Amino acid sequence: MSTMAWAQLGLFMGVLLLLAWPLSRWLAAVADGRLPRWMGRVEQLWFRLGGIAPEQGQHWKQYALALLLFNFLGLLAVYGLQRFQDLLPLNPQGMGAVSPDSAFNTAVSFVANTNWQGYGGETTMSYLTQMLALTVQNFVSAATGIAVVFALMRGFARKNHASPSAGGTSSRLSADVGNFWADLSRVTLWVLLPISLVLALFFVGQGVIQNLQPYKTVRTLQTQSYQQAQLDPAGQVMKNAQGQPLMQDLQTDSQTLAMGPVASQLAIKMLGTNGGGFFNANSAHPYENPTPLSNFVQMLAIFLIPAALCFTFGRQVQDMRQGVAILAAMSVMFVAGVVLTTAAEQAGNPLLHALGVDDTAGNLEGKETRFGIAASSLFAVVTTAASCGAVNAMHDSMTPIGGMVPLVMMQLGEVVFGGVGTGLYGMLVFALLAVFIAGLMIGRTPEYLGKKIEPFEMKMCALTILVTPTVVLVGTAVAVLSPAGVAGVANPGAHGFSEILYALTSAANNNGSAFAGLSANTPFYNTLLGLAMWLGRFGVIVPVLALAGALAAKKRVPVSSGSLPTHGALFVALLVGTVLMVGLLNYVPALALGPIVEQLLLWK
Repeated sequence: MSTMAWAQLGLFMGVLLLLAWPLSRWLAAVADGRLPRWMGRVEQLWFRLGGIAPEQGQHWKQYALALLLFNFLGLLAVYGLQRFQDLLPLNPQGMGAVSPDSAFNTAVSFVANTNWQGYGGETTMSYLTQMLALTVQNFVSAATGIAVVFALMRGFARKNHASPSAGGTSSRLSADVGNFWADLSRVTLWVLLPISLVLALFFVGQGVIQNLQPYKTVRTLQTQSYQQAQLDPAGQVMKNAQGQPLMQDLQTDSQTLAMGPVASQLAIKMLGTNGGGFFNANSAHPYENPTPLSNFVQMLAIFLIPAALCFTFGRQVQDMRQGVAILAAMSVMFVAGVVLTTAAEQAGNPLLHALGVDDTAGNLEGKETRFGIAASSLFAVVTTAASCGAVNAMHDSMTPIGGMVPLVMMQLGEVVFGGVGTGLYGMLVFALLAVFIAGLMIGRTPEYLGKKIEPFEMKMCALTILVTPTVVLVGTAVAVLSPAGVAGVANPGAHGFSEILYALTSAANNNGSAFAGLSANTPFYNTLLGLAMWLGRFGVIVPVLALAGALAAKKRVPVSSGSLPTHGALFVALLVGTVLMVGLLNYVPALALGPIVEQLLLWK
């Protein structure tokens, strides 16, 4: 890595930690409902209108049912807005109704905080759909993830004791994990909305557009020549005797520039680790990411809440060392990923060097020159480590090793910072597994933060960890064995397999980024990836909530001399090893068929 790349990484981590520390205090206050008086009055009115009793805790099953119901209704709303957008207002370009399979895929994608986009945003979605369907889900899907991790924190933090009753001493323990409706409302109102407002104003100042104007047609400096398929009177593509489209040569001296409410969607897509862009080019588009400073702030926004939640966890369990240990494990894996990706991209393609091509600039294919290799590589690792999915470069054009790192970041379970809420609860599941493994080695009942880890907890941990690898590997197998799945591959061989593996990995781990070489806007892929996104999101959330309920019902046992310390360098190493061993080994054979063999072919 170059000196500039190291300086950029150091600056990024330093600013991130400086911002995450104070935000963690506010997140802890929101989780506990310790708000200023005027905020209490505002939310009291909101709760009264919604019939919400925030002081009334819910059993984990009630919490999960409320969460699933809310998100299912959101799915129906987003699907309906897309299907009827041609009849609704705020559609100056006259966008037609979205097809059923694409509308289903997009609805699941945004509800599941994945934001996989098989369509071009500026050519498919009306302003109303972008704002009322997609941007709203960017808020509530992010709030859902934070609500779940709040519930898990309460499970660890709750100190249960036997309570007196009329008949003497009762062994009944409190097992509520909070109130979903209160958590969802507070996170949206007091965390996501105010920070997004500040970010949106900053992005507008940097040059990101924010308007409701019709698209603009402007005259270009030069006349451009292009080819277009000929259409018959019925609007169908005309073909020759060999079945190939008949092309015609055309010229134009104008270009259509898309307008729209971009900054408001950009702010929450980054802050909520959503990632879905207003434009098809996402954060590589100059209207969505115009300057190096806007690029840097976008990366900070992606990691801000996941990093702050680690400190919040330490505050909630009243031991900041625990949060710091989790954050340290995440940071070690993240920095290693950035170093490997940047080095691979700066090294370039050895085949070009063998042909006599000057590759000293590194691999610039698919990258914006206003960002360069270092910023593009950092962005790629940030967005895949944090389940955001926004991109400022084409991952499909990266070197095999450079493209493998973002793939691996997702395959680890999106726990290296991860999504808002999802990254921390995923890492805490791995922490429970780590102390369980350590307990087996020393012959003691494992404990974490004073809570004994017993068979039920380990079953929920195993279920949480195995859901996404099962969905990814089974889905990839279905795609490569189906003619409809193979038809979407642009590049044959190992890279084509990597495109399919990346798509299923991104969907099931709720990331949303793509290699971009896969034509996935088909009924086959829209359905397959939609199912993967739904299972990858809620197939993990439900066992995590069950784990929260089980931990909340447990008594805290005092720490003894035989308890495993869970805050030092040894535990950080154990946790990183567990994540790599358990999270990654599921995918080693698949990686060997894709990016690994592709890299070996470059060295032949």
